[in-house]
Amino acid sequence: MSATETTRAVVAAYVAALGRGDLTALRASFAPKATWTIRGDLPVAGTWTGADEILDGFLAQVVATLDPEVAVTQTLHRIVADGEYAVAEWTSHARARSGAAYDNDYAVLFQVRDGLIVSVREYCDTSYMKRVLFEQ
Repeated sequence: MSATETTRAVVAAYVAALGRGDLTALRASFAPKATWTIRGDLPVAGTWTGADEILDGFLAQVVATLDPEVAVTQTLHRIVADGEYAVAEWTSHARARSGAAYDNDYAVLFQVRDGLIVSVREYCDTSYMKRVLFEQ
């Protein structure tokens, strides 16, 4: 399998695990020193290092803003891969704890080496995310 094919498969598996809420598979997707970066003035903005920080810090803080009675889903539009990089474009659908609908488009840049995610840069409408999820 080429590097591009491997990268695409790793990212597709990550997005599928995210959709299932499979924390074990998500955790296993990351290299030990993997980073996840999101910019902006969100409470979760910055760079998170390692699966524990990424999942138990960053992702857990985002999930805590959501209504636990409503499933979070992603509509995957495409994955474009080239070598060790891939961009996954999806729309996340959820409901905030305030009851507001949350539908945000994401472009997420993954870097994959040796079958593991080593870095992620998340791009979305952070102003909308802040308003709907964090300013309740």
